[in-house]
Formats: sequence, C-alpha cells, structure tokens
Amino acid sequence: MQFFDKLEIRSSDERQSSISQLLPEQIKKAQTLGSLEGIDPSQIKGVDDLTQLPVFRKSELIEKQKSNPPFGGLVGGRVEHFFQSPGPIYEPGKTTRDWWRCGRFINACGIGKKDIVQNCFSYHLTPAGMMFENGAHAVGAAVLPAGTGNTELQVQAASHLDVTAYAGTPDYLKTILEKADEKKITLSKLTKAMVTGGPLFPAVAQNFKDRNIQARQCYGTADLGLVAYEAAENEGMVIDEDVILEIVKPGTGKPVKDGEVGEVVVTVLNNYELPIIRFATGDLSAIMDGNSITGRTNKRIKGWMGRADQTTKVRGMFVQPSQVNKILENLKIDNVARMIISRSNDKDELLLKVESNLSNSSEIEAIKQKISDEIKNVVNLRGTLEIVPLNSLPNDGKVIDDTRNFGE
Repeated sequence: MQFFDKLEIRSSDERQSSISQLLPEQIKKAQTLGSLEGIDPSQIKGVDDLTQLPVFRKSELIEKQKSNPPFGGLVGGRVEHFFQSPGPIYEPGKTTRDWWRCGRFINACGIGKKDIVQNCFSYHLTPAGMMFENGAHAVGAAVLPAGTGNTELQVQAASHLDVTAYAGTPDYLKTILEKADEKKITLSKLTKAMVTGGPLFPAVAQNFKDRNIQARQCYGTADLGLVAYEAAENEGMVIDEDVILEIVKPGTGKPVKDGEVGEVVVTVLNNYELPIIRFATGDLSAIMDGNSITGRTNKRIKGWMGRADQTTKVRGMFVQPSQVNKILENLKIDNVARMIISRSNDKDELLLKVESNLSNSSEIEAIKQKISDEIKNVVNLRGTLEIVPLNSLPNDGKVIDDTRNFGE
C-alpha cells in the first residue's frame, strides 16, 4: 500500500505537536484579516483549546460577503480563480499543487500516474471540477475534463481514451454506465470511482461492484476542501491530515463524546489564503472507535449522516428551507407547503406538496407548471407539485422532508 505522505501514519503525539505549531499561525493569519479579535493565538494549541473560540457559520459568511464583496474580507493574498456556489457564496481557488487537498483521497483510491480520470464534476462556476482536477494532477494522473451532461459523448470519450477512473456523483456514473450498455460500448478499463456530492446507496454501490468498479467516497466542501475520505470499504472516513475536525452539539460549539452524533465543525490548518477556524458545516456525523485497517492513524468519522438543519443534498445540489420559501414567495403562494425528497428506481425525486382548496383541473395544471419552472429556477433541479387538502400536512415545522433511506 502506498501512502500519500508520512503524515498519514504518524503517531498521535506527532500529530498533536504539528497542530500546536500550525493552529496558532492560522489564528494569527485570521486576525490580520479582522477575525478573532482579542484572542491570544499562543493559548490555542489543540482541539480542546478551540472551544474558547466561536463557531463560524455559513450564514455569517454570506452576510460578510454581502457587506464586503467578494470574499467578505476573509481572503488574504492573490487568488487565481473565483467560484460561485449556491447562496450565492464566493470561494477562492489556486492552481498550486493540491490546493484543496483532494490528492490524499485520490491516492487512497489507488489512482496514480498510469490513470486517466474522467472528471464529471462541474467546471461551471462551482469549484468541484477544479478541486478534483487539481488533486488528480497531484498524484500524476491525467484528466479528461468532462463536466456534466453530453452523456453519449462522454461514453464515447471514455471508450476511445480507455479511461480508468471516474470522479463525480454516484448517480451520474450510473447514468454513464447505463448509456454505455444501451450503445453496446464496453468500458472495461474503468475500474475506479471517486464519488461525492450525493449518497452512494447500497444498491448503486453493488451495481458498481458487479461491474468491477471500486467506488470510494469522500466528504468535503467548496469552502474547506477535503475533510475526510474512505480508505477502505465500510470502514468510515479517515480525517484529512490538514484539518481539525470536531463533533459538537448542533447549534453550539460544545463537543460531544466520541461516538455520539453531532455537527461537524472544521478548522483548516494549511490554507493561508482562506484561514477558516471552527467552520460549522451543518452536517451530522460521529467519531468512530479505533484506526483504519489500512494503517492510517488519524481518527475516522462515520461519514455524512444528514443535516443539523433541514438542508439536504439532491443530485449534488443543496436544497434548503429558504429556497422552498423563495419558490412560494416568487409565486405569491402563502399556503402551508413541504418539499418531499424521495428515491425511486435509483433516482432522487423532488415533490412539493402545497395545501390548497383548488379543485379546478385547469387551474391546478397551470400552477403545477409554474411551480415546476420555479423549482428549476431556484433549486436548479427538476421537481413536481402535488395539491393536497387544507390542514393535511403535519404541523411539525418541517419545510423539507427527506424520506430517502441511506441504509438501503
């Protein structure tokens, strides 16, 4: 087994010693950009000390960027790319080696100099495509910058180039493979897959296995880069060497005991252009016992276990309560509504249920089309509408109900 570097197999004492040196420097950098005033960096040397600092939430990031565009005054030094994620939130990017640290995950997938990676993450505004291209180059792999869509052309390219690895969402890999089947094109060289941006459901994972494709998942964000990654099947995710990951009680900065489910809070140790300290992701996970069977010594998490709020991810896109409310506001609908996320035939589906006393079929069809168009405009996903009787939806405060079973 080839490790990305010696950091992956260092002792806990060596890891803590490194953190005690890097963490104060990151805090100093954040302070030069106007954050964490009044904090003595020399007193913040480890995970336990971080509880003295406030958590930083995405909502705060959005407000800072609105008042001080484009990055909210949080970025120091020169950047080479400007990205935009839904929110909108703007993220910086650089072309320096493995800037988002995805190379560690890509190496754990067994990808290296002999591989050609078909990168099906978007290169359009969002950073995902560049994150994985940058990481692939860090391990010496070549890249086909495929992006999303044009599935038939993607199948042809994968066949002509003898692509050996895939990067993208699990569902889109399934789409590519099904299109290859339809066109009677064999993609036998494609044996490795790096997937994220959506759950890898067991049925889909088995489909990949049956095709001799080893699929591994990682967890990261546009703001943070890589956070954790699968190094072995069903062994959880190893925490990246350049981050500190805390699990806290949702809505607070207080750590929970190892094994308890809580909100993921991340501090990045090596990004001096964007020094992020205690960033609350809104995602749920838990620390696992023991170390990876691969010999990597950092702690592991159980992977993505849902959201601390009602935000969920569908086909690689976040769907948030505020977006559902915006859909209704744009159409001047003041009725009770709920977005249902479900899964059928290995595909995610969006259904917006709206309470109404409408009974005229032509009126219902007209509003259905308007809702469908507005879902596409606001969420960038296709969805449908169901009119339900007044007072029929549960009175539980939910705007989004994700009914997908991640264990099946």
